[in-house]
Amino acid sequence: MRHRASMRPVALPHAAMPDADWGDAFVITVEQPNLTAREAARHVMASTPGWYDFLLGLRNIIVKPLGLKTNLDTVGNEEIKTVGVFPLVSEDENSVVLGLDDHHLNFRIVFETEPLDHDRTLVRSITLVRRNNRLGKAYLAAVMPFHNRIVPAMLNSAYAA
Repeated sequence: MRHRASMRPVALPHAAMPDADWGDAFVITVEQPNLTAREAARHVMASTPGWYDFLLGLRNIIVKPLGLKTNLDTVGNEEIKTVGVFPLVSEDENSVVLGLDDHHLNFRIVFETEPLDHDRTLVRSITLVRRNNRLGKAYLAAVMPFHNRIVPAMLNSAYAA
């Protein structure tokens, strides 16, 4: 049986980012028992569609002159542990938190796993944002149409039957 990612509400405040003023979540049920959050995070972050790389490159070109961080800011820094292009903030058995703080906004991506029964696991991808100023509000509004397509596409691609 193939499952598809679906959007779910997020209650704020959230422990991974108590000062977040915006959040959403996408979930998918996968036919994998004993899946850890670390395994899910790595698998989902490695399942980006080809058009994601194009959009990320375009985003980096546009925001670099504005002084915003790009994924290139962490390349070559061995002190920063990453999952995909995002720095690892914290982790435990059932939760991995990735994220960055920038002058326009701070964000966290939380991957959670929850065993459902002996052979299925719920994978939850939560995005939390703290908009620090008007640029942060405008930036979030501009990326939302892409975010709402990218996250479920990555979850669906990671766990396609």
